[in-house]
Amino acid sequence: MNVFIVGTGKLANELLKELQLGAEFTVVAWRKDAPLTAHAIVVHAGSGRELPEAIAFCQQTNSVLIELATGSALETRVPGIPVILCPNTNLLMLKFMSMLSRSGDLFKGYDIHLTESHQAGKKSTPGTAVALAQSLGLTAEDIVSIRDPDEQRRTLQIPVEHLARHAFHRISMQDSVCHIAMETRVYGSSPYAPGVSKIVEAVHARTLENRSYAINEFIENGWV
Repeated sequence: MNVFIVGTGKLANELLKELQLGAEFTVVAWRKDAPLTAHAIVVHAGSGRELPEAIAFCQQTNSVLIELATGSALETRVPGIPVILCPNTNLLMLKFMSMLSRSGDLFKGYDIHLTESHQAGKKSTPGTAVALAQSLGLTAEDIVSIRDPDEQRRTLQIPVEHLARHAFHRISMQDSVCHIAMETRVYGSSPYAPGVSKIVEAVHARTLENRSYAINEFIENGWV
């Protein structure tokens, strides 16, 4: 089965090089003239420019689309194919997010702060931080985003070798006498390929309905 990677940025290139899948899979870069006769799994890791073509391909071939971009039109649109929405693909991080989505209401009324940091070149919406904020009753405007490398190194203790590629989130909550902090750090040159590999395998192993699936549904069902 072909696994098409749509996109030309860091994430797409990481997936093309680092996905670890069985012999039944062939990982290839997306192309407009992809044959319309074969069922495939399409992983969208691009800016959105090629998304309409990828959707059309999936509709014509009964293929599955895995959406890795945040702020995608697919978050509000159901194109009549199985779509898996993944704001993050590190499975440990996703399981942490799933835990918060179930228990976030317990912390309503407390003083809560959310800080996120990514490499200076990141311009897209910090989808993981937005999802964490929603679980905790915060808005996207409540998120403190840090992109300055000096501040990342001094204040957050991001190692110099990871300033160019990292994902940091800190949740701080308190009342008058108690303070709790939770922190996540994702480092490495290819931190997302292992999770995408498992998601692709989970998709391949199941017959999915023509609807949108939040990746949390895969986690809660024990599929990844």
